[in-house]
Amino acid sequence: MHSFNFPQRSIRSLFTIPILSVICLSLFMAACSGSESPNTSGASMEWVGTWSTSQQLTEPRNMPPKPGLSGSTLRQVVHVSLGGDQLRMRLSNEFGTEPVSINAIHIAASTGSSAIKSDTDQAIEFDGRSAITMSPGEAALSDPFSFDLEPMSNVAITLYIEEISSDVTGHPGSRTTSYIQTGDHVSATEMAEAAQTDHWYLIDAIDVMAPDSAAAVATLGNSITDGRGSGTNEQNRWPDELSRRLQNNPRTQHVAVLNQGIGGNCVLRDCLGPAALSRFQRDVLNQTGVRWLIILEGINDIGQAQDAEEAEQVAQDLIEAYQKMIKQAHSQDIKVFGATLMPFGGSFYDGPEREEARQTVNDWIRTSGAFDAVVDLDKALRDPDNPSQLLTAADTGDHLHPNETGHRLMAEAVDLALFINGQ
Repeated sequence: MHSFNFPQRSIRSLFTIPILSVICLSLFMAACSGSESPNTSGASMEWVGTWSTSQQLTEPRNMPPKPGLSGSTLRQVVHVSLGGDQLRMRLSNEFGTEPVSINAIHIAASTGSSAIKSDTDQAIEFDGRSAITMSPGEAALSDPFSFDLEPMSNVAITLYIEEISSDVTGHPGSRTTSYIQTGDHVSATEMAEAAQTDHWYLIDAIDVMAPDSAAAVATLGNSITDGRGSGTNEQNRWPDELSRRLQNNPRTQHVAVLNQGIGGNCVLRDCLGPAALSRFQRDVLNQTGVRWLIILEGINDIGQAQDAEEAEQVAQDLIEAYQKMIKQAHSQDIKVFGATLMPFGGSFYDGPEREEARQTVNDWIRTSGAFDAVVDLDKALRDPDNPSQLLTAADTGDHLHPNETGHRLMAEAVDLALFINGQ
């Protein structure tokens, strides 16, 4: 098992390598670095993330329902971007205070709800073993395995969990239904009697072996990027819609999309989940094969400002934070695209001092030249007759989060030329 140790309640990743031999060490470093390897045709191949989600400590209201996860099977559905035939998977106990023991991990093509296509069911091993235990603060990277993964498809990840930490690592904003049933049902064609919950637990990322022209764009954000306002089980968050556009364009089919949004997240301080500044290493720089980054975050920082002085300070602090993230990303040859903050007039964040702060931030994003490109989501989704508010057709009704139409319009505002090789 390839282990990634996170300091408790921290997002820094450290690799711990049992040095068994020079050969084992070399194999491990190749797996973790995503270094290139030739396929049978002689073309260079490399690991690229095809799906990921940002980990956080699961809040009490989002904990697994009865029967709970200990002694139960957990089936979770995820929507990938790139396809391929060699995969690896990462699980995480980053926020756990106790070990997590998993007796079996399987993957299969999803056919809807809890059902899988049985002839695709594949057991996954970690360091040659079907069972793993993750210590508190640890993540685990699987051995590479063969699987026929179609691009833009849904796959079911099924875990039979022996014991889980009382503090559960997960991602509450899955917008996708998961299934929990007592006992071992990892290869069950469906789990009709399972309890259902719209959250993910323990699953972290899937990488695919792809031609070395392939790469990923990470989308760093809050609830809007996480998918608030999109349809449950519809896979139509704006990063999903962007992925569809990329896959439908022959010149951009090499681009994966990694959704690194957390609902209620802030840039400057811990709100829900680790602050964007503190999770930047984990959720952007440490993701596999990232070549581009879209930053759409800051609304929750601005929205919680209590007066004009604080709002002005938050705007300046956000600009400084963006500059730090741009510098870190550029140090790893990642191009950074700044997305303007969308209107929130009429929402619970509404207020003249907060609107002024939003305009300050957006003006800097558009004119500073600090970003490699600008994605003007404010322009794309604002009401031309009342530019401090969202378009009615794109508004969920809370005047802050876009609806399904809004998510599609956001994706359409991204210039695909940004991802064409040589740009």
